[in-house]
Amino acid sequence: MKLRLGGMALRNGLLVHGPSKWAVAVRDQSGQIKVASGDKPRFRGPVAELPGVRGVARLGEAFALIPLVKRRMPELQLPFEDAKIGVAMVASSVAAAAVRRTGPRTMARESAVAILSIAPTALALRDSDLAAYHGVEHKSIAGYEQDTDAADAAKEHERCGSNLVAPMMISTVTGNAIARSLFGATGPMASAAVTLASMAFAVELFAWSERHRETTLARAFKVPGNEMQKLFATREPTAEQLEVGRAALDEILRVETQPLA
Repeated sequence: MKLRLGGMALRNGLLVHGPSKWAVAVRDQSGQIKVASGDKPRFRGPVAELPGVRGVARLGEAFALIPLVKRRMPELQLPFEDAKIGVAMVASSVAAAAVRRTGPRTMARESAVAILSIAPTALALRDSDLAAYHGVEHKSIAGYEQDTDAADAAKEHERCGSNLVAPMMISTVTGNAIARSLFGATGPMASAAVTLASMAFAVELFAWSERHRETTLARAFKVPGNEMQKLFATREPTAEQLEVGRAALDEILRVETQPLA
């Protein structure tokens, strides 16, 4: 049985995670490929498996994994580990706050804020190496799943996290409007609660689309994410970048079938 793999594109490599392990491969400044692996953090228990909670728990595991990997592989360059991305994040936050102060929190205004919130991500993905390693992520995992060489696989993948963007934006805008109009809830606490609920909703919808992938609704759900991948989120990688992806894939398959001592 094939392992269900996920991943994260880095600026200089690829992080892949399986059911219980993670593996990372990067090309360092000397041109050498470096590999590391370890155990995934897991949020366990009956509560963590409840619908609406399990998706947030899985996202929490992904965020908890990043500092662990960084400690084991200091050479890796994270997607947002760039000065211009930091500036973009601050600028988008300031712009979003300014938009909210211009008047009542209408659907149109909340939509503008939601679009501003993804601007740093779009800017990060304009980086050719990051977009190429995003392609490496998809091609490596698809090659494994389809028993083909990664070079022959498509750079777009149906399980890409880009499929979460549209439902999160829509549910965040709608949720903020409902919280404001029905409950009079405003401020950072209300926004945080809506964001968390939107994440849970988007992940559950993503999981539903995976279980019903042949339905028209599931295919429609993935259209925005697929278009993002085609337009700017992925690029065709070089042979050298694919070599890094193969190293990460080989390592995750090794540790998932032969646990670390």
